[in-house]
Amino acid sequence: MKAVTWQGKRDVRVEDVPDPRIEEPTDAIIRITSSGLCGSDLHLYEVLTPFMTPGDILGHEPMGIVEEVGPGVPDLAVGDRVVVPFQIACGNCWMCLTGLPTQCETTQVTGEHMGAALFGYTRLYGAVPGAQAEYLRVPQAQFGPMKVPQGPPDDRFVYLSDVLPTAWQAFEYASVPPGGTLAVLGLGPIGDMACRIALARGAERVFGVDLVPERLARAAGRGVQTFDLRAFDNEKELITAIRDETGGRGPDAVIDAVGTEAHGSAAAKLAQQATALMPRKLGAPLAERFSVDRLSALHTAIELVRRGGTISLSGVYGGMADPMPMLTLFDKQIQLRMGQANVRRWSDEIMPYLTEDDPLGVDDFATHHVPLSEAPHAYEMFQRKQEGAVKVLMRP
Repeated sequence: MKAVTWQGKRDVRVEDVPDPRIEEPTDAIIRITSSGLCGSDLHLYEVLTPFMTPGDILGHEPMGIVEEVGPGVPDLAVGDRVVVPFQIACGNCWMCLTGLPTQCETTQVTGEHMGAALFGYTRLYGAVPGAQAEYLRVPQAQFGPMKVPQGPPDDRFVYLSDVLPTAWQAFEYASVPPGGTLAVLGLGPIGDMACRIALARGAERVFGVDLVPERLARAAGRGVQTFDLRAFDNEKELITAIRDETGGRGPDAVIDAVGTEAHGSAAAKLAQQATALMPRKLGAPLAERFSVDRLSALHTAIELVRRGGTISLSGVYGGMADPMPMLTLFDKQIQLRMGQANVRRWSDEIMPYLTEDDPLGVDDFATHHVPLSEAPHAYEMFQRKQEGAVKVLMRP
């Protein structure tokens, strides 16, 4: 089959790889019909290269048709249309039963001291072959895949794999009070969708911050009050402008949807680039012990949120030696919540929004649909924020 493989920093290729097969009774084989390109994939493309191996198959946002099921998968049948969560979880362990499938005790990558295995996401998360491919082996298929109706286009449901539950959890963790205010830093796919969910679920005002014109325009078109980073000389001016909209207090909550590759952190960027350029045997240990994130977005969130407010992190961070303003966090009594999205915890709550009325605008959420063969260009375009790329879906 054809699959998108990682070969080095900023080097992905479409190659022929062996077809997946049933290996365990709880496996299923899915023929992929759509697979998303995620901002988290860009971390593998640029920053987390010390944890990658040439030939790794990328991608973790799939949906498709069931082609084969193992004997331990009673509720799936050949021909079912399914969306597959990006994490692999059993559904039966203590963590899964308490709503934390990202910490599944069956699939935890204990050798790396990490949580549940993820599709297509480095050896830290199990080095499981990913979903930017023609076919996908799905472990723990008795729990993970979500059956969706036949008929509507893939765009209606594919975001259940990652974008929708990640944005939904970001809003849940933000604890915005009824009629409250929310600021979202970063209007890529997750930040954009978090804004839509916040407005649909009762936030009075949502402020969105970015520096890409197409992203700002998309958010503004759906009722978000946008702030263009390029219009401010420094962070303090931005913070003052948003505070002025909240009586000087600051928003009730802030979602950081940027993560480790934030603009404005030159020294940390240099450190990330240095470890990424090293041979993997040298770069990986350094990245694990001494990696530093680019924290400008998080520092902005800490300064911006009102006293007693909440910061919700959905952007990926991976540093082990990050300087944090603990005095400010303590003094302002800030609540901080974070983590990979627990997809199946939220999927039943999200499904009613995927109706013909399409209140979240999923049907036209993707800016680009490309064949799998164009994956290298898609990665470059998305990483460089070119051609108005906000969300890319690949189709084998």
